[in-house]
Amino acid sequence: MKLIIGLGNPEARHAGTRHNVGFDVLDKLAATFSTPFSKGKGNYSWAKISWRNTSVILLKPMTYMNLSGHAVVAAMNFWKIRKQDILVVCDDLNLPSGTLRLRAKGSAGGQNGLKHIIECLGSDEFARLRVGIRLEEQLPSSFSSFVLGKFSDEEKKTMEKTVPLCEEAILDFSQNGIEHAMNRYNRTAV
Repeated sequence: MKLIIGLGNPEARHAGTRHNVGFDVLDKLAATFSTPFSKGKGNYSWAKISWRNTSVILLKPMTYMNLSGHAVVAAMNFWKIRKQDILVVCDDLNLPSGTLRLRAKGSAGGQNGLKHIIECLGSDEFARLRVGIRLEEQLPSSFSSFVLGKFSDEEKKTMEKTVPLCEEAILDFSQNGIEHAMNRYNRTAV
């Protein structure tokens, strides 16, 4: 069994924001499999899909981004899932819009959701799929305003191409592991 965690913030006002890319990817994947999300035993929503005889749990923490680790630990304990069987999908302000970066482990890189998961697990040894959200070469002056802002029309077009690649990368990870997915899906902007 694999656990795929999409990071984002609950509430309708956060829909369509750059910080909710993780939710967007999981919503699209659940829709592809015609599987609705349900309320979990912890502070999360979840959906279960099956891909080539592998059960895959899609998880959206409802704790807000900065406290995502609580929901991840609750889900891992409930389904008895090991760290090596999770993949966290999140936005990355350090990567150009449309870039995919899969890693087997690593630092939070300034992403507060990842930071909290690392703190709660006591380890950075879990896979992650970072999705680039930066349009310009320079970082914005206000990170918070930027990541909590809505996608522009240009960014939406980029994300329409990027999200299906994220879906493919998640399914590849679920079936073949992180190294295989890294070799196929790490790429610069679409």
